[in-house]
Amino acid sequence: MSHHRACNLCEAMCGVVIETEGDRVVDIRGDEDDPFSQGHICPKATALGDIHHDPDRLKRPLRRKGKDFEEIGWDEAFDEVAGRLREVRDRHGKYGVAVYQGNPSVHNWGQMIFGQLLVKALKSRSMYSATSVDQLPKMLASLEMFGNQLAMSIPDVDRTALFLVFGANPLVSNGSIMSAPGMKRRIEAIKARRGRVVVFDPRRTETAEIADEHHFVRPSSDAFLLFSMIHVLFTEGLVNLGRFESMTTGLETLRALAADFAPEATAAATGVAATDVRRIARELASTRRAVVYGRVGVSMQEFGGLCSWLVEALNVLTAHFDEPGGAMFTTPALDVVGLYDATGQRGHFAKWRTRVRGAPEFGGELPVACLAEEMETEGDGQVRALLTIAGNPVLSTPNGTRLERAIEKLDFMASIDIYVNETTRHADIILPPTFALEHDNYDIALAAFAVRNVAKYSPALFERASDQRHDYEILVELASRLMKNERITDPLVSRMLRTLGSRMTPLRAASLLLQAGPHGVRKKGLAALTMRKIVGAKHGLDLGPLESTMIARLEGRKHRLCLAPEAFVADVPRLRGKLASLRSNAEGLVLIGRRQLRSNNSWCHNSPKLSRGKDRCTLMVHPEDAAAHGLARGDHARVTSRVGAIVAPVEITDEVMQGVLSLPHGFGHARGGRLRVAGLKPGVSINDVTDEQRIDPLSGVADFGGVPVRLSRAVTAAE
Repeated sequence: MSHHRACNLCEAMCGVVIETEGDRVVDIRGDEDDPFSQGHICPKATALGDIHHDPDRLKRPLRRKGKDFEEIGWDEAFDEVAGRLREVRDRHGKYGVAVYQGNPSVHNWGQMIFGQLLVKALKSRSMYSATSVDQLPKMLASLEMFGNQLAMSIPDVDRTALFLVFGANPLVSNGSIMSAPGMKRRIEAIKARRGRVVVFDPRRTETAEIADEHHFVRPSSDAFLLFSMIHVLFTEGLVNLGRFESMTTGLETLRALAADFAPEATAAATGVAATDVRRIARELASTRRAVVYGRVGVSMQEFGGLCSWLVEALNVLTAHFDEPGGAMFTTPALDVVGLYDATGQRGHFAKWRTRVRGAPEFGGELPVACLAEEMETEGDGQVRALLTIAGNPVLSTPNGTRLERAIEKLDFMASIDIYVNETTRHADIILPPTFALEHDNYDIALAAFAVRNVAKYSPALFERASDQRHDYEILVELASRLMKNERITDPLVSRMLRTLGSRMTPLRAASLLLQAGPHGVRKKGLAALTMRKIVGAKHGLDLGPLESTMIARLEGRKHRLCLAPEAFVADVPRLRGKLASLRSNAEGLVLIGRRQLRSNNSWCHNSPKLSRGKDRCTLMVHPEDAAAHGLARGDHARVTSRVGAIVAPVEITDEVMQGVLSLPHGFGHARGGRLRVAGLKPGVSINDVTDEQRIDPLSGVADFGGVPVRLSRAVTAAE
């Protein structure tokens, strides 16, 4: 039997055709009739069957019994989790319970719609997620510049003629805050229409390999480079605000700030020649359809906030903002950005700070780099209980070793997860939800950042067992038990709990959101899109190219586009100070991460299909650095930082620039857990040497952009 759905293992939302025989998946291939992905899939899609059939996947609740676990019933598990969390809250205060939500939460509409219900039920400010080790700076720039933290711009790659890429590898990520299946085809299309692709990255990535130009740039120096391009625009009279001429503020402030960052002044720090910076800035200004795009390399670093701001500013200053071929915004069927606007919940920043270090909250969440110290430091607000939802922070957040030690000392820990992984193995209770093929889905979050307006509903392939629970059912049940006999003052929570009595599901909730959106009955009348139409379109619906919408959004909010937000302006002196120090002090080796096509953070390594072949957890070392440290092919190297050391096999390559080491993230499966396939090729965790003390003080995002390390040859067990 053939089934059509979207793969939800990464941001691309590729359409797939899944063949089943009885209760088995026998084949997965790309759906050539999907209007968005047009038959493209990456190797990860084939893992859908592996994960569904994985004997290590949990289906019933587990409770800790000594060093192992025992299965228990759902009622008993819910009673114990809710009871223990309330007990910790009563003893240590409501901030004593922390929540960490992992990346897969964004790919699942049950968690997207109902997750906040549980968060509000806990009444805690101790909220953490993968946001603060990823895209937080981009969201902060959107909040401060456009007035909504979810209004994140997307490169209109299908119509651009010049694609400038900073610290991103879309061929491997399939986008990243730019859902774009088949990026190789899309980049080739840019070149076929005589456009150009230019990549700035400390590694010659897969994207850089097929680009027209690649420039090595030193890790964490991107802000200098971006400011230098802005400097050229101002000094050469190339600034053009286009339709936003009368709708912006801060232009002269930005001009004054850019004065100190001439390309000749920053070239030594960035490694990019001043002549190249000037040439590319001029090309950006003179190309009618062009866009600047930056992702994890410019986000997850010590100047992540400034970089994200400057990327957006470059697009605005060259009339490539909210224009075809430039940085645009979706008008999705389920419009979460519009919902935020309509309800006035546009986000907030630095309303409170962490107890120990004083790092700022963003959108109600605190930086996860601060979580371990909040567990360890006694006093009011000390975190004594943790609930993880689809996350593995021991492997995915900085200094995982310290976090793991802190978790071991908690009063209580519970996890909503399908695996006993390196983090959940410390839980007292694990509540496993169904996996993707056992429930329906719609990519609410990812469709809002797609390079084309699309809508696709994915039905369940298999009936869940009678003793399984969907994620939203787990979230709602826990929230209900936590709020039992309590007076509910939050109107949103009260309304959601009342409607749950009528069996509210993600599908019904999505129908309500659709009606209020840009394609719903309020805007389109009789021509409105309905959930029945979306559900009935097995290949998905193409709703057209991106449209210019920001002027209407700004006018609706009575807001002007701010080119010089106060928070960013106040951080520029720190950047100037760094430039001065780089001129006088030569930095040593630094470590960066990297993405891999056959991997997705830490939770796809248990797939036999994705784990085939050679070990991929290798340390990339430039030939000159290898020679200087006595390393040869086949050697293992020890990488040491302030917080720890790891040993990894060496891959000597000029793919990385001199002075830069690179290790993939998500590995480190020798710690324990029930991941038998992953355990055969465990690799090492890059986050055993990343430093939790290194954050961007502006945004609070973890600084992975260039961790100072020492390198030496390691003696292997065989030797």
